[in-house]
Amino acid sequence: MEVIFSILLVFAGLMSGGSGDSQASLSQWMTAGIGAGQTQQPQGDGQTSGEDGTQNEPNLFQKQDPQPDAPKVKGIYVTSHTTGVERMNHLLTLLDNTALNSMVIDIKDDHGYITYPTENEELLELGTTQKNISDIDALMTKLEEHDVYPIARIVVFKDSVLAKNHPDMSFRNQDGSVWKNGRGESFVNPYLKEVWDYNIAVAKEAVKHGFKEIQFDYVRFPEGFENRADTLTYESNDESRIEIIGDFVKYAREQLEGLDVRVSVDIFGYAASVPAAEGIGQDFVKISKYVDVISPMVYPSHYSTGWFDQKAPDKAPYETIKGAMEDTHDKLEELGIFKPIIRPWIQDFTASWLGSGNYTKYGKAEVEAQIQALEDTGIDEYLLWNASNKYTEDAEF
Repeated sequence: MEVIFSILLVFAGLMSGGSGDSQASLSQWMTAGIGAGQTQQPQGDGQTSGEDGTQNEPNLFQKQDPQPDAPKVKGIYVTSHTTGVERMNHLLTLLDNTALNSMVIDIKDDHGYITYPTENEELLELGTTQKNISDIDALMTKLEEHDVYPIARIVVFKDSVLAKNHPDMSFRNQDGSVWKNGRGESFVNPYLKEVWDYNIAVAKEAVKHGFKEIQFDYVRFPEGFENRADTLTYESNDESRIEIIGDFVKYAREQLEGLDVRVSVDIFGYAASVPAAEGIGQDFVKISKYVDVISPMVYPSHYSTGWFDQKAPDKAPYETIKGAMEDTHDKLEELGIFKPIIRPWIQDFTASWLGSGNYTKYGKAEVEAQIQALEDTGIDEYLLWNASNKYTEDAEF
């Protein structure tokens, strides 16, 4: 869910990501292969069995919700900057007066900054703080007063700040400089457990401040990584990228177990419709196995011509969301009783960059069409994305 829309290639056309984690190209997904995942069926004792009959590890998660009293979440994205300006009061009033009941707030943002002052030495050893949220405890008190379900968004492996300060934790060019993508952003290396522990420490402190859910975003390698991996210098091991990303999610869940906090992950919407992507290391099922909530980013603007039989998916919000959710259900069917809560990110922004004939102005009708598609496919939770935090107030949420 990038605060500044990112632009990347899908087929031969340009698509902007109004989302947190920008969509990778469809061709990348289609050529990436299944990777490390294999079909599994849940057994009565929590064991899972592969197609070859071998027994895999017991699924220790999804048996008990760490937030059993949580509402059916209907939330909005809120930047750390917004929490300190008048718009925050406006958004709180919106939640007071509608069925919206949750806010996803940046605690570690798209640049890698921790968004509030902290004296936690473990965080300060690697982290860089800002004062966008000047008093996090006062913020949490305000959220509680308005009965807002608080979710802490933590951007994990896209971390330009940490990469700049610790190039050895990033991907380096042959001249020793830190690699950057076309938008000038850098990633840190998912193979490094030190990076894992740093992000989990951020999550643990968020829990101490009162957040009831940790939402990990950018849980992946850089888009198109398979095309440049051999030219970059970085530490790795024998595990595939899919395995190492799955390992991180499992480890994070284990480390947060017992803290009465839900764990969620944002993932590409396309991931439900195509094979796993070895290039960036995302496997929809493997990641979903270890989380309480999975949040596919299914913005209609992110699908190109032909998806779900639509010439212009952005102009067909109901049909696009319905097709994406049907694929999501099919993808996660093998998890059976261990399926996480499916809580998609949906679109409340206008994708004018798609060009004439390919987009429509989003407002009440378009937002409600997406919500209706979710309801018609058995989904009763969702999150609204708008990078500027301006939401359609007259929609029936």
